Amino acid sequence: MSKKVAVIMGSDSDLDTMRPCIQRLKDFGISVEVRIISAHRTPAQAEAFASGAAANGFGVIIAAAGKAAHLAGVLAAYTTLPVIGVPIKTSLMGGLDSLLSMVQMPKGIPVACVAVDGADNAAILAAQMLALADPGLSDRLQEFKADMQAEVRAKDEKIQALEEFSL
Repeated sequence: MSKKVAVIMGSDSDLDTMRPCIQRLKDFGISVEVRIISAHRTPAQAEAFASGAAANGFGVIIAAAGKAAHLAGVLAAYTTLPVIGVPIKTSLMGGLDSLLSMVQMPKGIPVACVAVDGADNAAILAAQMLALADPGLSDRLQEFKADMQAEVRAKDEKIQALEEFSL
């Protein structure tokens, strides 16, 4: 049985940012469980979820949060599974506050971190982690990368065909 990915958000206001992540995981054929768990308002629930995640069939946890953004670190403290942080853009500091909260983890509690609002990359990174033990998923990732290359080549050909850019 393939491992699942948990997408945990600190607030329902993070959902619009995380929709591309959830969809990308589904596109890769990965089972996803989406939850709202707050590191600060429901810390016991965060501990219980992370502590039981491996036993419950998860292979990776993606945690999205803004401002203080301690969710990824709190979850990482209670599991040996990889945790990927998605810092959410904020009105005050544009997400820099969220980013720094995620990447400045103490020794022994690593959190992988993508760009501010980098939900799609979080899904791709999670898929790459799971693909280490799933050849079918690895093949789907290879196809995904080939499709991206073809898309860029097509755009290049289109711009080269424009008269204003020819010699």
